[in-house]
Amino acid sequence: MSTIPERFLEPLEFAAKELMGLLRADMEEDERLVQKGLLLFRQRLVSQVRFDGVKITAVVQDVTPAKVQLNLDFIQLSECSCPAEGFCRHQLAVFFQILSHTKSVTMWVEEWRQPLKEKKVAKQLGMQRAKDLLKTAGRQKPDYDRWIAAFNESFDTIMTGNGVPKPYIIPELYHVYTRRWKANTPFEQEWKLLYQLVASFFSFKKLMELSIELEHSGDMINRYYIHLFQDLMQDTVELMNKLSVHSLPFAFDEFIEKLKEDSSDLLTVDFALEYERTQLYRFLWTKFFKKKAWCTAEIEKLRAVENKNDPVSVGILHLHILLGEDEIALEHLALPDKWMTPYFLYWIELFTSQREWKRLGPFVEEFIKKLREYLGVTDDYYAKRNYTDLVIRSIKPYCLETGRQELFEKALIETLPYSFSEYEYILFENEDFDKWTDLQAFMNHDIDMLSNDRIKAIEKREPTLLLPLYHHSIHSHITHKGRDHYREAVRKLKKLRTLYKKLKRQQDWEFFLEALLEKTKRLRAFQEECKRGKLIDA
Repeated sequence: MSTIPERFLEPLEFAAKELMGLLRADMEEDERLVQKGLLLFRQRLVSQVRFDGVKITAVVQDVTPAKVQLNLDFIQLSECSCPAEGFCRHQLAVFFQILSHTKSVTMWVEEWRQPLKEKKVAKQLGMQRAKDLLKTAGRQKPDYDRWIAAFNESFDTIMTGNGVPKPYIIPELYHVYTRRWKANTPFEQEWKLLYQLVASFFSFKKLMELSIELEHSGDMINRYYIHLFQDLMQDTVELMNKLSVHSLPFAFDEFIEKLKEDSSDLLTVDFALEYERTQLYRFLWTKFFKKKAWCTAEIEKLRAVENKNDPVSVGILHLHILLGEDEIALEHLALPDKWMTPYFLYWIELFTSQREWKRLGPFVEEFIKKLREYLGVTDDYYAKRNYTDLVIRSIKPYCLETGRQELFEKALIETLPYSFSEYEYILFENEDFDKWTDLQAFMNHDIDMLSNDRIKAIEKREPTLLLPLYHHSIHSHITHKGRDHYREAVRKLKKLRTLYKKLKRQQDWEFFLEALLEKTKRLRAFQEECKRGKLIDA
């Protein structure tokens, strides 16, 4: 093969970029994988390359020959006959073989390894700058403005002091910066936690500002360094919990007030991670800024913001809730706005932790009304399933404590099909077999998919409920056609006949069978299977 068809050139370029992100040079396993793929390619062990439609097939002569099918449009969907999971060395070898006819494989490998080299260089430069900073600084005294100035200097020097950082380098530089500010933690035990809290909060904000300055999209942040934001959120919450256990010294008042003044920046900036920064804001105001006068003033401050985004709106509602003004919050939450739905979870968990069941009720009711629409915002089944699990876990304590089983069932219905397992279990345990069979029909489950124990229990208690399930299964198999389906339909018909006999409804069975045979009289194979199964005379 000297050339590849022109229609594959653009997909090949796309696949080459995809693999850059799929495989990581700093992962030992991926490094070995690329080395093995290169070795197979350079030993000329790739053969029988074929271009068939939109697919590329080839054979790689390894210890055992491996048949590869390469999908350049979706490289992760490529297939190989070897037992390895995920993208394997044989697929890489074929990729390198194809790539070698348009560009240098060595250059691709060098470009793939470049981020790792840059990370090492950046880390070394960052460490050197951190050492230079340490020469001119020492342990921090209790002074909020000095703390912020030191954080600023460290962040800017380490993160951007050597030019604009690539997104994949940010975690390396950030960890150097973290070690830098931790080295200046005050000696006094009582100030350590507050210093660390201010540092975590400030670092979250500085990372936001850097992302905005570099114009990083939400996808880019999610790919390279969203874990930094998530870790900072968790650290901040843990530090607040530790500090809130004890009465805070009066000397903290000035620090807390200044931190409070800086908190609204989390909401007002135009930045991708709306949920994360809103959560951090709500944590701070719930745990740390508890004075009513502060909440009232903050509401006015946020109301004065022009072009309010969702985080600002949630912030205002949260402050009303902290003031006990639930009616104002619920009035806004009742408006049709599906993007507000995920923010309910925090308030539900907050009221639950405080056992404020009376206050919680209206929020749960409003939340459930919005679930179905919100689940429609994504096509990702697993995301919907995970979110449904969160919903069920969050509202269950309230429903159990107040005996509102009907509200819990409503939530399960609104989140179907993702709540199926939970709903099915509850219906069966409550012996609500009528609804249980309706649920199976709604899910389009064939009766063979159901547990034998479940079927036997219903057959013993309410056998009539099984009739529609058998009818549905028989109809489905006949519709699919083919001998195997016809045989399965006949097997179900025999079970259905037994069930009608048990119910003393032989006449209904005869009427149904006669109508079915008339309807399927042109399906010769099905009629033959019925004769073979002795449902009709041979």
